[in-house]
Amino acid sequence: MKLMKKLIAALAFVPVLAVAAEGNFPLDSAPDRVTDTAALQNGAKLFVNYCLNCHSASAMRYNRLRDIGLSEEQIKNNLLFTGEKVGDLMKTSLSVKDGKEWFGAAPPDLSVIARAKSSPAGSGADWLYTYLRTYYKDDTRPTGWNNLVFPNVGMPHVLWELQGVRNAKFVEETDPHDASKKIHKFVGFEQVKPGTMTAVEYDNAVGDLVAYLQWMAEPAQNDRRRLGVWVLLFLSVLSFLAWRLNASYWKEVK
Repeated sequence: MKLMKKLIAALAFVPVLAVAAEGNFPLDSAPDRVTDTAALQNGAKLFVNYCLNCHSASAMRYNRLRDIGLSEEQIKNNLLFTGEKVGDLMKTSLSVKDGKEWFGAAPPDLSVIARAKSSPAGSGADWLYTYLRTYYKDDTRPTGWNNLVFPNVGMPHVLWELQGVRNAKFVEETDPHDASKKIHKFVGFEQVKPGTMTAVEYDNAVGDLVAYLQWMAEPAQNDRRRLGVWVLLFLSVLSFLAWRLNASYWKEVK
């Protein structure tokens, strides 16, 4: 019993340690667009063009995109580039070996990344939304990029052409928990080179991409929610009828 208690206590700290290991940067709230068909379609386009080069989504098939309003013809013409078929899984041609050699670790599968990144600090969508918007130029890193949410990240900033190039500005302060130590506090970004999008347009595009990653993690979630509403309504009506039937039955019992 003591061993079990210690194990439970240790596991309780795992999410907290995971957040701390990734910088403990405050997360912004991602826009809720998982029911917005236009946003999901744009997010799918961004995912295929910028993410699928290195990351797979092995639990998703291209033809499942029909659920967000795309026809097979649209999928073929706009989202298939290297001979894939509409019924194929979303896989990358990047090998695990090359991924480890180029980035230090194989790029993870993104099928359920929006669920995997959930933590006490925020939802997986919040993590992804903040992560994709907090890249900055760092010439000390092998890729030339760093990230506030995921310090020393191995993945380069694949969306830099859209967002542009930014430097992160830090000031040195005394650690509030240890006066003998100094910490670097982030105070803002400095735009070095503009991107093809404005800041608002880029945030909007990232919001669409994150919405698609949310949807991809559970494509049936919108149907489940709609069905859940009808189930609750049915149970409410059934409960009301059962209550009145019970009252009518016991009315005649003395």
